[in-house]
Amino acid sequence: VHKARPRGSSCGFTPCLSLSPAGLRRWLSSAAPAPRVCVVGSGPAGFYTAQHILKHHGGALVDIYEKLPVPFGLVRFGVAPDHPEVKNVINTFTQTARSERCSYYGNVTVGRDVTVPELRQAYHAVVLSYGAEDNRVLGIPGENLLGVYSARAFVGWYNGLPENRDLKPDLSCETALILGHGNVALDIARILLSPLQLLRKTDITDSSLAALACSKVKRVWLVGRRGPLQVAFTIKELREMINLPGTRAVLDPADFTGLENAVKDAPRPRKRLTELMMKTALEKPGEKAVEVQAAGPGAPREWGLKFQRSPQEVLPSADGTRARGVRMALIRLEGLGDSAKAVPTGDVEELECGLVLSSIGYRSLPLDPAVPFDSQRGVIPNSSGRVEGVPGLYCSGWVKRGPTGVIITTMNDSFDTAQSVLEDLQGGVLDMIPSREGFGAVESILHSRGVRPVSFSDWEKIDAAEVARGKAAGKPREKIVDPAEMLQIIGH
Repeated sequence: VHKARPRGSSCGFTPCLSLSPAGLRRWLSSAAPAPRVCVVGSGPAGFYTAQHILKHHGGALVDIYEKLPVPFGLVRFGVAPDHPEVKNVINTFTQTARSERCSYYGNVTVGRDVTVPELRQAYHAVVLSYGAEDNRVLGIPGENLLGVYSARAFVGWYNGLPENRDLKPDLSCETALILGHGNVALDIARILLSPLQLLRKTDITDSSLAALACSKVKRVWLVGRRGPLQVAFTIKELREMINLPGTRAVLDPADFTGLENAVKDAPRPRKRLTELMMKTALEKPGEKAVEVQAAGPGAPREWGLKFQRSPQEVLPSADGTRARGVRMALIRLEGLGDSAKAVPTGDVEELECGLVLSSIGYRSLPLDPAVPFDSQRGVIPNSSGRVEGVPGLYCSGWVKRGPTGVIITTMNDSFDTAQSVLEDLQGGVLDMIPSREGFGAVESILHSRGVRPVSFSDWEKIDAAEVARGKAAGKPREKIVDPAEMLQIIGH
């Protein structure tokens, strides 16, 4: 049905225009059965993959499976509560889910409730888009002390991810240390230091708002192994942090010595980002200080960036149970730009803090023994989304390329995988036997195992309940954090 578009067009396939409508209908009716495609995971990777297949194949039927009752993955559970504009993609995903050729089945854990081989029996193509449900570990002594949390768990806590709802982070100290220089690290710093009146209007969970209201944290250090030219956060997030009411940035001008020249030939985004850090470092404590004082009691709150430091150990309190600080090795950089290597100088430094948040990256886990997995890189080995050695099995998103990039990166990556599926459907690569029944076959498997899937219209009932609760509190929604309560609302 498809042929390649001319070069320079936005996507590679468009319905073939050489058939008359009657001829096209005849071709479709005499052709192979409607392809049944299964997508595992309902975050951006899953939805963008489904969207592209539905848009560019007029007959394909797509089923999306999700282990939680509720959809949207990191758009719901990762994007910061004070970034509602980023969550607008949910509207697009909702349009996809409401398509008559798309179905959503929440509350189904692939690998446990139904296996990947069982899905491959039921569908012509299976796409794994289940993301990164773990975090990289520091691998240093003291990492398991009280007061040390992964960024993933902390973000999950304030965003209402069910598995993190009982985190109860201890916010009774004045200084927090975040290991990492990415956007997630800045998100956490901003949430820790934001005036409550800003957070009250967001969809942050009720319980985390209550905990932040009692927080004693007034200083946040963001520590990275490399220098100012290698930070991973973007200018929008940095600017937001610099302009946060009631806080001031503490950057050491010495960290930026000689960078004017180094940054001259850097790509424009890197140049602008570095210039903004330099400008902030050199700013005289003037107007911002007055504004910080005006923010009232508890001020001034402050945050800063520390460079070229690598954590060696989380130091225990006298009783050996809690974090009281971090010992860091000082680093010198060898080489330039992104390829600069961090080499220890032999010097160490101790920084006192009662809260340590490790924001050094997410990590995908293997889903099913039947799926190849590169545990070194934390990805499924693939070529353009085609899983190596397993025809008919595909992957998209973070489990395909690693946990990097923003929603638009995942969109392009998912379109690339969807394109591979479309090409294989068109090229006769896939076994298009009519007996693949899709959800019909899976439903009986789930039923036999006592699993009741949640439909998209079930989700819309949960959604309506959250929005109604939020309205009463002046928020966009009040997220329900307990899956049992979600299932109760829909009468499961």
